[in-house]
Amino acid sequence: MLTLIKIKISNNNLNERKYILDIIFNEFLGLEYFLEAGSKNYEIELPNKKVFIIKDTFFNKYPKDLEYLHIDNIPTNIEELDIFAASFFMLTRWEEYVNKNRDSHDRFPAYESLAFKQGFLNRPVVNEYVEELKKALLVLDGSLVFKKYEYKFLLTHDVDAPLKYNGLKNGLIEIAGDILKRKSIKNVFSSILRQYRVHTGIQKDPYDTFDYLMDISEKIGLKSYFFFMGKGVTKFDNQYDSSDEFVKNLVAKIKERGHYIGMHPTYNAYNNQEQFFKEKQELEKNLDSSLAFGREHYLRFEVPTTWQIWEDNGMIWDSTLSYADQEGFRCGVCYEYSVFNILTRKKLKLKEKPLIVMEGSFTTYQPNIKPEEMEEKIKLLIEQVKKYNGEFVFLWHNSSFNTPLWKKYQYIYGRILSK
Repeated sequence: MLTLIKIKISNNNLNERKYILDIIFNEFLGLEYFLEAGSKNYEIELPNKKVFIIKDTFFNKYPKDLEYLHIDNIPTNIEELDIFAASFFMLTRWEEYVNKNRDSHDRFPAYESLAFKQGFLNRPVVNEYVEELKKALLVLDGSLVFKKYEYKFLLTHDVDAPLKYNGLKNGLIEIAGDILKRKSIKNVFSSILRQYRVHTGIQKDPYDTFDYLMDISEKIGLKSYFFFMGKGVTKFDNQYDSSDEFVKNLVAKIKERGHYIGMHPTYNAYNNQEQFFKEKQELEKNLDSSLAFGREHYLRFEVPTTWQIWEDNGMIWDSTLSYADQEGFRCGVCYEYSVFNILTRKKLKLKEKPLIVMEGSFTTYQPNIKPEEMEEKIKLLIEQVKKYNGEFVFLWHNSSFNTPLWKKYQYIYGRILSK
C-alpha cells in the first residue's frame, strides 16, 4: 500500500495554501500527499516518517480571507517569503491586482514588477524553488520518485495581419510613412515597385510567410501554433476579416499540414466576456476549427478577469503572460500550470503556458538593440529553460519579416531554431 506524504499547514488562507501546495507537489513534483491543519508552519512528513519543516513567513501575517491583497504587502525582496508564498506570488500574479499602475495600453508593465526591480525577471525563480525543495526532500528520503520533464520548444505566431497589402489603403499608408516619417524617396519607389509585384502575382505579400514558418518548423520536427483574430471594436483590430477566402484557405492549409489553429482575442476582449464569446463563435464558424488555446492581442491581461473569461469559454490553455516591454519569466516559471482566481479563491482548469520571448519586446521597447545582442538574450533564456527541462514558448509574428524594420533582425528566427 502506498504511503503518502503528509503536510500540516496553518488553519488560515486554506484555499491559497491548498492551491500552491497542489501546484508544487502534484503538478510540478508529481508527488501524492494529503493535508492536515494544525501547524504554524509547513510540516512535511515523508513516507519514511522524517519531517521537513518550512517556516511560514507570509500567510500567517494575514489570517483573514483576502487580507493579504494589498499593495503594502508586496515584498520588497522575494527572499522575504517562504518558497510557497513566493511561488504563489509569482504564479497567481496578485502583485498585478494590487498595483494599479499601467502603461498606455492598460497593461501592467515589467518595470512595475518586483522581478524587474530586484533583477530576477530573467530567472525562473519558481523552478529554482522547486529544485531546492526536491534536493532537500531527497536528502531525507532517497526513495522519492519525482515527475520527469523533457525540454520543449513551442513556436507560436500571432496573426495580427496575414497580408500587408490587403487593399489599397494599407499600401497608401506605407507610402505616406516613407514620405512623412522615414523621409525616404528611395523607400517610396521601393514600396511602389513591391506593391506592384505583389498585386500582379510576381512575388508574395511580405506578410505571407506562413509556408516558410511551417517549412522551418517541420524541418526541426515541430509544429507551429497560429493564433487568428475575429472582429474587434478598436483601431487596433480588424486588419482582416476571418471570413475572407484567403484566411479560410490559409487555415485549411495550416491544418492540412498538421499545424495548429488558436485564438488571438482582439484588443478589448481581455476583460470583456461578451466580446470574447462573440469572437470565439465567429472564428470557430469561419475557420471551421474548434478553438481551445491562444493568446491575448497586445498581451493585454487583467488579474484574475482574463483567466476567468478563458475558463468560462472552455479554453484549455493561454499563453499571454510575458511582459510586452521585457522578455523573461513574468510568472517565474517555465512549466505549464493550472491558474488560480485570487478573488473567488478557486483553482481553475485553465492552464497557463507562460510566454518567454516575444520578438517585439526587443524592437519596440529596445529599439537600439543590435541583432547579435537580441540573439544572445534569447539564447540565454533558452539555456535557463533547458536547465529545468521546461517549455520555451516563443512568439514571432508572421509579419515580422520582409519590412525595413525587420530585415536586420529576421535572420535570428532561423538561427534560433537551427540551434
